Amino acid sequence: MTKLLEKAFKDASKLPQIEQNALAKWILQELEAERKWDETFAESEDILGQLADKALEAHSQGKTKQLDIDML
Repeated sequence: MTKLLEKAFKDASKLPQIEQNALAKWILQELEAERKWDETFAESEDILGQLADKALEAHSQGKTKQLDIDML
């Protein structure tokens, strides 16, 4: 465990129990959300690669336009 995380847990341990539980739930939810994103991106790597290949092909064929930031 890093020193910063250790300090955060030490400081959090001084909070009232209800706040500790709220913080713990939030941390666990964030970790689960991060795990799900990692899984989703890992599973979509092939699809993203295919989309990138199609975009590069369209660009090389002159089928793309320069992005005009002012038109956004």
